[in-house]
Amino acid sequence: MIGSLLYLTVSRLDIHFSVCLCARFQSTPKESHLVTIKIFFRYLISTPYVGLWYPKCKNFNLISYSDSDFAGSRMDRKSTSRTCQFLGHALVSWFSKKQTSVSLSIIKAKYIAAESCVAQILWMKQQFNDYGIKVDHHSRIKHIEIRHHFIRDHVQNGDINLEFVPIEKQLADIFTEPLSEEVFCRIKRELGMIDLE
Repeated sequence: MIGSLLYLTVSRLDIHFSVCLCARFQSTPKESHLVTIKIFFRYLISTPYVGLWYPKCKNFNLISYSDSDFAGSRMDRKSTSRTCQFLGHALVSWFSKKQTSVSLSIIKAKYIAAESCVAQILWMKQQFNDYGIKVDHHSRIKHIEIRHHFIRDHVQNGDINLEFVPIEKQLADIFTEPLSEEVFCRIKRELGMIDLE
């Protein structure tokens, strides 16, 4: 069941966080995990036509959101990085991943998330350059100072621009945090998920 749900997260971002959380317990599942998975299936049955919408536009601005929780995993106290990248108004890349080491501060956890985000952006920019497409880029990262060499060098070279994003506008939160229904539905719309029926 988890494998099927993980397959669906390619287009159903609304279940991404919860499914990935349950996937962590595949080797030792409990009855509570089975109950949760059945809730996912009931939700999917009630929303069969929801999916990502890619509107036609000529806007090639690359906008990225990045954030991290701090010691969010109760099992090993590791933080989870999350990012999402838009080309114009279309969501083209996203991920949430547990960090490999335990961060001793919230700033360290955010640096690690920002590094992953910048690496993804630079890779995407190179892909566009290979096709002769010029893109402008703005990275939106929740309260982070630019001290880390990797990020600082690319900011100074003009490869990326960093902007502060208030918590209520942080779209990457859907990948690693339980949200209120109102916030969940708002972020889902802003990611481009609509009822395609």
